[in-house]
Amino acid sequence: MDIKKYFDTYLESYKNYKENWNYEDGCVLMACKQMYEATNDDKYIQFILHYLADIVTNKGEIVNYNTEKYSIDDISCGKILFFVYEKTKEEKYKKAFEFIMKRLMSHPRCACGNFWHKEIYPNQIWLDGLYMAQPFYMEYETKYHKKENYEDIINQFRNVRKYLYNDSKKLYYHAYDEAKIQPWCNKKTGCSSNFWLRSMGWYLMALIDVIDNMSEEIYEYYRELIDLFKEAIKGILPYQDIKTGMFYQVIDQGEVEGNYLETSGTSMIAYAIMKGCRLQILEEEKYANIGIYAFEGMKKEKLVPMDGGLSLQGICHVAGLGPGEKRDGSVAYYLSEKIVSDDAKGTGPFIMAYAQYVMLKKSGGK
Repeated sequence: MDIKKYFDTYLESYKNYKENWNYEDGCVLMACKQMYEATNDDKYIQFILHYLADIVTNKGEIVNYNTEKYSIDDISCGKILFFVYEKTKEEKYKKAFEFIMKRLMSHPRCACGNFWHKEIYPNQIWLDGLYMAQPFYMEYETKYHKKENYEDIINQFRNVRKYLYNDSKKLYYHAYDEAKIQPWCNKKTGCSSNFWLRSMGWYLMALIDVIDNMSEEIYEYYRELIDLFKEAIKGILPYQDIKTGMFYQVIDQGEVEGNYLETSGTSMIAYAIMKGCRLQILEEEKYANIGIYAFEGMKKEKLVPMDGGLSLQGICHVAGLGPGEKRDGSVAYYLSEKIVSDDAKGTGPFIMAYAQYVMLKKSGGK
């Protein structure tokens, strides 16, 4: 079974990840969008439309959107609505993403201006949240709001660089508590204590997707995000496993017993590198083979025969910080979380990486 057949089989049996509107389903939907862009095969659009059919009403209501609590995660799936609206011209999809934009604008913020990660995580910035909100925010601003809030978007990336970046490791911590009161944070810096792979993956995808969706005419901002992206890519590459091309669950602790080469985060890094090369943000001669090596390493190490088909293994099920004393951000904590197979948070980015691989090849990349 080849990789496209794996994805077809995965989609044929796919069930909504949660009852409510969620980012996990959004990963799969964005994978379908990118597979359509890579192959021009309508079956990927049909999957998206079928998914949305019972969720977005003719009035543009998202029937399973949880409006009782604020979570930045709930913004991410909205990205697919831009694509569907542009393809179908059906006003219900425009009304739906306008609703999500209003929701984002009412989302609680830290004093520095960044969105809280969730209502249950007040005053906290998580790397994950940059991917959940900023690509949606940027696409909306570029296409439907005359770029009026570019400064707000760029400032949120600036704050992440200011508060979460470790200059000696050249990596970003998973999260930051502005109030500096959470049990998991350093009471001087506000940062969590370790570098979780998938959070870095989310961050890199956020940067390259925002760059892709913004106008180059606002050159100062465009250049600023490119510089952040290049710095983050250069920072993480020294931690790439030479033998497999993959990256460890706790990025800089590869020698620790129980640490493992993790699939979702590696997929995200491979995606970001290959897309960066395709958009000519990164030098193809220098970086394309690095992204391809990471992708090929996952395909060899983690896409394994199972029950007559293939299974994508080595995916961290979930990781977070708090609330309260729960999930302390230690190395032991990140290594204690369940490892699963064929999870949307891994398969979605894996197929996104494959789509970028195909498009990079078509564009004449390595």
